Amino acid sequence: MIQIYDTTLRDGNQSEEISFSTDDKLRIATKLDELGVAYIEGGWPGANPKDKRFFQEIRQYALSHARIAAFGSTHAAKTSADKDTNLTELIASQAPALTIFGKTWDIHVTDALKIPLERNLELIAHSLRFLRPHAAELFYDAEHFFDGFKANPAYALACLRTAHEAGADVLVLCDTNGGCLPHEIAAAVDAVRRELPDAKLGIHTHNDSELAVANSIVAVQHGAIQVQGTINGYGERCGNANLCSVIANLELKLGMPCLPEGRLCRLTDTAEFVADVANLRSFARQPFTGKSAFTHKGGVHVAAVRKNPRTYEHIPPEAVGNRQRIVLSDQSGQSNILYKARQYGFELDKGDPFVLELLTELKNREDAGYEYAAAEASYELLVNRVLGRARTYFRIAAIRILDSLFTEDGEPFTEATVMLRVGGLLEHTAATGRGPVNAMDNALRKGLEKFYPALAEMQLLDFKVRVLSRPKNGNDTSGTASFVRVLIESGDRKARWTTVGVSYNIIEASRQALEDSINYKLFKDDQRKLTQAIREL
Repeated sequence: MIQIYDTTLRDGNQSEEISFSTDDKLRIATKLDELGVAYIEGGWPGANPKDKRFFQEIRQYALSHARIAAFGSTHAAKTSADKDTNLTELIASQAPALTIFGKTWDIHVTDALKIPLERNLELIAHSLRFLRPHAAELFYDAEHFFDGFKANPAYALACLRTAHEAGADVLVLCDTNGGCLPHEIAAAVDAVRRELPDAKLGIHTHNDSELAVANSIVAVQHGAIQVQGTINGYGERCGNANLCSVIANLELKLGMPCLPEGRLCRLTDTAEFVADVANLRSFARQPFTGKSAFTHKGGVHVAAVRKNPRTYEHIPPEAVGNRQRIVLSDQSGQSNILYKARQYGFELDKGDPFVLELLTELKNREDAGYEYAAAEASYELLVNRVLGRARTYFRIAAIRILDSLFTEDGEPFTEATVMLRVGGLLEHTAATGRGPVNAMDNALRKGLEKFYPALAEMQLLDFKVRVLSRPKNGNDTSGTASFVRVLIESGDRKARWTTVGVSYNIIEASRQALEDSINYKLFKDDQRKLTQAIREL
C-alpha cells in the first residue's frame, strides 16, 4: 500500500490565505483519520505555541488509523544535536513519527547555511542518530533534492546515503521549488534506487509548474512508497501536490491502494470539510472532488451521459464521493430539461410543449444575463411555477430604500421599507441594515417571519455581483450603466442554495435574488413536510 503522508496542517497552513487555529487542526486531523491517511503532520512543535499545543491535545484523541508526525530541521550548525531546541521539542512532542528536513542542494549549504559541504553531512547524520531512539518512525525530507541532483548529483546522493545510514526509515525526495518535469523526477528516482537499492523512498512535490500531482505519480511508478501532499493542494506559493488527485489517480487508474478499503468514497467530503475549516471556497473545477468535476452543460454531452455516463465521465463520480450534475444554460438542449425535470419529480417526453416552452424561456433569460448553471434554486422555482406546483407565499407590493451616507457617528445608515401581501393581508414594515441589500433582507424577514417562522433559521452565506457590459435594446449599458448579475447563496440547517437576479439596478437585481431565496426556502420546507406526511400514512 502507498503511504499517504498529509501535511495540510503544516505545509498547507503556509498558504497565504490560511491560518489554522489549534482547534482547526484538531478537527482536520480527525477528518483525515476518518479518510484513512497513513500520517498526519501536525506542524513544528518547537516553532510556536499553537503547534506545541496541538501535539499536547492530539494525544487525547484515539485515532483509528493515522499516525501523527512532528516536523523539524537538522540541528543548527553552531550547536550539537543534543543541545538543539528544535530537536528536543520534536522528542517532547511524543509524536510516533518524526520528520526532519536537511539541505541537499550544495548552493543552499554554501550560500544559505554558509558551512562546508562536509559539515552539512554531519548535521544530517547527528540529527537523525539523536532522534532515532525516540521515534517509532523517522523520516528524512531531502529539501531541494531534485535541483541539487541536477546541479551536483554526487553530493545530493551523498546526503541521502548519510541519512539512510543514520537510520532514516524513508528518504523523501523533495521538489521544493516545484520546477521539475516528470521525466526529470523519473530519472532522479531511478538513480537513487540504483545507488541505495534497499532504501525506502518518498516524494514531496510543489506545484509551481502545475505538475505536482503528475510528478508524485511518476515517482510512485518508479518506486516511491510514500507520497507527501495536502488536501486541495494548499501550500506555499502555488501549493503542494493535491492529495485528492494523487489518491484518486493511484487507486482508480493504477490500482495502487492508498486508503483502507471503502474509504475512497469519503474523498469529496474531506476536501469540502478542509476548505470550510480553512474558510476558503471549494474550487469548483478541482478534478475528482470539485462541484464541476462531473457536471454537464452542453446539450450533446447531456444527451450522451443520459444514455451512458461513461461517454463523458472518466470514472463513476460516486467512487470518490462526488455526484453527477446537469446544469442549464443557453447551450442546453431538451435533454438537459428532461434530466432536470426528472430530478424535480416530473416525467416528461421530448417534444412536450412544456419542454419546448421552458427551453425557450431558459435561452431568453440566459441571453438577458441570468445564469442558471450557478443558480439552480432559481431554476427549480421557475420549473415549478410554470407547472403550477409552487405556492405564492407572498407578493412584494413596494420597496423603498433610504440611504444616509453620513451620520454623526460617521457610519453610513440605510433603511428599507417594504409592503408585502401575505394571504390577503398587507404587511408594512421597515428595518435598518449595513447597506441597502442587508436592510432590504432584514425588512423582508421582519415582515414575513410572523407568517413563516422557519425563515429565522435561514442566513445569507455569500453575495456576488458580476457586471454584464453589453448593448441591450440599443441602449448604452456600459460602465456604470451596465447590467449586473447578482448571485446569492443562502442556507439553513439542512441545505445550501443559490439564486440569481439581473438588472441595471443592483438593488433590483438583489431584490430578485433575495425574493427567490426566501421562496425557495419556503418551497423546500413544504416539500419536506409533504414527504413526511406521505411516509406517515
